[in-house]
Amino acid sequence: MAARELIALRPAPRGRDVPASAEALLRDLGGPAMLVVEGRDPSRTRGIVTLLHGNEPSGTHALLELLRSEVVPATRVVALLASVDAALAPPTFSHRMLPGRRDLNRCFREPFDGADGAIAHEALRLLREAGCEALVDLHNNTGRNPAYGVATDVDAARLGLVALFAHLYVITDLSLGSLIEATSGDFPTVTIECGRAGDSAADAAALAGLHRYVELDAIETRRPPDARIEVLCDPVRVCVRPGLRLAFGAVPMPGADLTLVSDIDRHNFQPVMPGAPVGWLGTHGTWPIEARGASGDDVSEDLFVVRDGRLETRRGIVPIMMTTDANVALADCLFYVVQPREEIGRG
Repeated sequence: MAARELIALRPAPRGRDVPASAEALLRDLGGPAMLVVEGRDPSRTRGIVTLLHGNEPSGTHALLELLRSEVVPATRVVALLASVDAALAPPTFSHRMLPGRRDLNRCFREPFDGADGAIAHEALRLLREAGCEALVDLHNNTGRNPAYGVATDVDAARLGLVALFAHLYVITDLSLGSLIEATSGDFPTVTIECGRAGDSAADAAALAGLHRYVELDAIETRRPPDARIEVLCDPVRVCVRPGLRLAFGAVPMPGADLTLVSDIDRHNFQPVMPGAPVGWLGTHGTWPIEARGASGDDVSEDLFVVRDGRLETRRGIVPIMMTTDANVALADCLFYVVQPREEIGRG
């Protein structure tokens, strides 16, 4: 298949032509697609990306409702729906990626190997050729989280984009091969984590934010937003060490090298004091985690400690994106630890 055919470019359906469900829309698309919505000012374009992960449907549900509405965007809008095949694999919206495939949001950097690298490369070409003045990338979490934004820097444009959806803002300096890293020098780009997948509140946050985004006359680039935005920074990615077995439970689970507390996601975006229980080590007592920030150094033993077979916080931390899904945790990470930085805004 030629590179230009990897992602279909087509006019977006509107009004009564919009399929009855998100699943029907994705079946009609048949694969990765970029939909084009005409706006009041055809000389400018804004970008939307959703379904980089097939189990994160809030952006797709919100886009469907936006297309069904009578809203005419302020600018031309291009909307990329990426992991369509993974989203449609039964049960629908349950697969981050298809078996044997790569996490698409780790493919936006050279060498763009394999099918997913080729899709990421093509997506970057289309978004850049569209001349986007801004881009929002909509995601979900698998744990309990409020809506929040992620970007690679703090400026008025990115703050304003996040403020359309949330009041929490995470600055990331990690190098993961994500879309926001790849496009940070092209146009203001933010990731919006809308909340837990399957939660109606997450769908509502995505839809309300998208309406504000496409109807906004101009992206503010000179001054912070009116709303107060809490900024967190310096994320450290906490992962299970390769080859170890993970479980969740109220007690240590047989055969697991690490059992995490089953409701651990209650701590997301909350300060956690030193000595808080995180989980239990297995019978072998193997140190079970790695924690790496931008430097790449493992700081897990600076953050956590083992006492009587229990993994605890060594010092106070603020965790985000804690999950209770073992498959997701092993495929990606357990959670991130961030540092409070400041509040920005005129509210």
